[in-house]
Amino acid sequence: MVSEAGEGGSPVRVLIVDDHPVWRDGVRADLERSGGIEVVAEASDGGEAIERAREAMPDLVLMDLNLPTVQGTEAIRRIVEETPSIKVLVLSASAAEADVLEAVKVGASGYLLKSATSAELSAAVHRVRAGEPVFSPSLAALVLGEFRRISAGAESEPGLTPRETEVLKLVAKGYTYREIADKLFLSTKTVQNHVQNILTKLQLRKRYELMRYAIQRGLDRAPD
Repeated sequence: MVSEAGEGGSPVRVLIVDDHPVWRDGVRADLERSGGIEVVAEASDGGEAIERAREAMPDLVLMDLNLPTVQGTEAIRRIVEETPSIKVLVLSASAAEADVLEAVKVGASGYLLKSATSAELSAAVHRVRAGEPVFSPSLAALVLGEFRRISAGAESEPGLTPRETEVLKLVAKGYTYREIADKLFLSTKTVQNHVQNILTKLQLRKRYELMRYAIQRGLDRAPD
């Protein structure tokens, strides 16, 4: 069952990004009426979304893709790169394969079509905030198929130690460094060192790249 609040029982803090003010008003009303969600900021284009994310530090950005000035995918990439703890859920009218896969590639944790019901949207917000990838049913098979294709064509993973593999699985599930440290009975600094070693071995630079790498290999579904 999906919780109606974020970590520690607090509401999920959301930034809504869409260039149609009437649509934003409707989404805000639906989310706040559902309970456990607080809309802390809004933006009408990609550039503004990046600035609002820096200022408001939301838990989750609800992002349209077709935006003026800076497109949604570029805004997603920059937001996730700057603050990996911020989750991004796309809410778009487009079901085009290229749009869906590009959004996931740059760091989106979920993708819903604008035909989703209010209940589906609010549930998706909570699930994505909790670290669960969420996609409209018609898109889920597409995304899973692409992940499997990438995994099948990938080279063998560089050797990781058993402890590094444990850390990587928890990163894939969206745990913070503190949460990983508590779960594995380590210090936060030790977890950070493990993550840095994993990044070096996998030739990656950012935590969001590491999370995407792990999700593509299904490590987010592996037992803790």
